[in-house]
Amino acid sequence: MKFDLHTHHFRCGHADDIIEAYIQAAIGAGLGVIGISDHSPYFASEHDQPQPGIAMARSDFANYIAEVLQLKAKYEGKIDVLLGVESDFYPEHAQLYKDIYAKYPFDYIIGSVHQTRGVSIFNRNRWKGLPPAKQIEEKRHYYELIGQSAASGMFQVLGHIDAMKGYYPAFSDISANDAVDEALSMIASSGVAIEINTSAKLKDAEEWYPSDAILERALHFGVQVTFGSDSHVPSRVGDEWDAVAQRLREIGFKQWVYFNQKQPVVVSL
Repeated sequence: MKFDLHTHHFRCGHADDIIEAYIQAAIGAGLGVIGISDHSPYFASEHDQPQPGIAMARSDFANYIAEVLQLKAKYEGKIDVLLGVESDFYPEHAQLYKDIYAKYPFDYIIGSVHQTRGVSIFNRNRWKGLPPAKQIEEKRHYYELIGQSAASGMFQVLGHIDAMKGYYPAFSDISANDAVDEALSMIASSGVAIEINTSAKLKDAEEWYPSDAILERALHFGVQVTFGSDSHVPSRVGDEWDAVAQRLREIGFKQWVYFNQKQPVVVSL
């Protein structure tokens, strides 16, 4: 059973095409399950769509839900369409987001840390001139937020948990292994899964999220894993699924999961 839980479409402002195109691409790629998980609105902002090139408008969120549910019914028997969303994690706004999500029948919610200290994790300039001690502090803070996101009870999946390496590959070499292990321990205790996300190859890192080293530690702690292409074009749906499955087997994983009605569905590797 092939599945992909991480896809985007035109509403977020930086992905191409309509939701149905991703579903059709998933069928063409031989998937049995496709998750729709566009970027959630910035619910804490007073503006409807403060960053139209990053996340959907708050006023369009109900339309997004309705469209996915309509397509879920349309494609029943052909492919299992899951209702998801990729949510930013802001500790100070967690309850607001949680209350909004509770209104809708999500199959899963991906929690992603996209900013730390108000700066995008993909901003190359954040690392310029930072001494080693400060780099370690920033990496620790990032994994503290990831640990908090796991413990929040808001999410079934955590997105791209070493995405800071996307445009700064040296991030992987910053010494903060104890912080990574603490986050993985919290993730394991929470029952949340981490995704193997194949989109990092499109960035400077040129490899999947997370690194093999983190996946080996995740196995040690008993963390569940899942798959997400993070596709922003339909042609990337399910991208490198077989290669990821093979690598997970080599590392020692025996299974991975997807989520239906927020319950894990185990798929053997």
